[in-house]
Amino acid sequence: MEEQILGLHHITAIAGNAQKNFNFYTKVLGLRFIKKTVNFDDPHTYHFYFGDEGGSPGTILTFFPWGNAVQPGRRGTGMATEIGYSVPDGSLEFWQKRFADHNVIYNKPTQRFGETYLPFLDPDGLKLELIVSKTADNRTPWETSEVKADVATKGFHNTTLTLQNIKPTADLLTELFGYQLIDQHVNRYRFATSAVENASLIDLVEVPGENRGHVAGGTIHHVAFRVKDEAVQKGFQERLADKGFNVTEQIDRNYFHSIYFREPGGVLFEIATDNPGFSVDEPVSELGTHLMLPPQYEPRRAEIESHLPVLG
Repeated sequence: MEEQILGLHHITAIAGNAQKNFNFYTKVLGLRFIKKTVNFDDPHTYHFYFGDEGGSPGTILTFFPWGNAVQPGRRGTGMATEIGYSVPDGSLEFWQKRFADHNVIYNKPTQRFGETYLPFLDPDGLKLELIVSKTADNRTPWETSEVKADVATKGFHNTTLTLQNIKPTADLLTELFGYQLIDQHVNRYRFATSAVENASLIDLVEVPGENRGHVAGGTIHHVAFRVKDEAVQKGFQERLADKGFNVTEQIDRNYFHSIYFREPGGVLFEIATDNPGFSVDEPVSELGTHLMLPPQYEPRRAEIESHLPVLG
């Protein structure tokens, strides 16, 4: 099992205003702010991480909040278009009221694959869903004074890729990543890995002829899959290269190691390691309370801090 893809590790999206993004995910959705750092390639931009108490793989949603000048993206083919969070049975009434109270755009709950889900948009238009899973989800959620454990999100349920032709992507998932097709409804195909109990689902939606999406504000930048460590990651890197994928070298991202490549439909995929985790540079009790810089930027701390918006 440890040699396999272990479901989703994290998902990274693009936001606009940093304060709005922080407020929505910590205060409205009630996620824990687990890391405040900067974009490795653009240190004048934050990189926010939200998740459960310790930032467990399969719960981590990250953002590049590129400011109010960021152009809005457009959902379409060749991109990941939806993020599904697992929530407890009986919680959707709470969330509908909460969304109404906080002026969140949402639709009424509906059914898909025998599960009830509540779709909504974040302040930048990113599409998310709260899903009552038909399988047990025993993960311990992060709770706040307003979002208690009996309604809180438990981590990812699934993510959705929208593609003009699903077959090449499906072949990658089944032949290299160990997923299996477990259900289909019209043009939506659900794939699952048995390597983990949760954060184990990928939906492929096939829309031939649909316009390609544009990755910018309010859209998903990339989807990261999980592996145990660098040795397993190296094996996937070699297998992907053998199949003709243009895959990067292993890159140290401080909290995990990563490789990147584009799957056949055009979506940017990452394979990230479990280790070393988010407590490598600050204790779990203090996650998200300090600006943590990659070592190469530490000498520039004062200059970088002067460019970053102060969070209230």
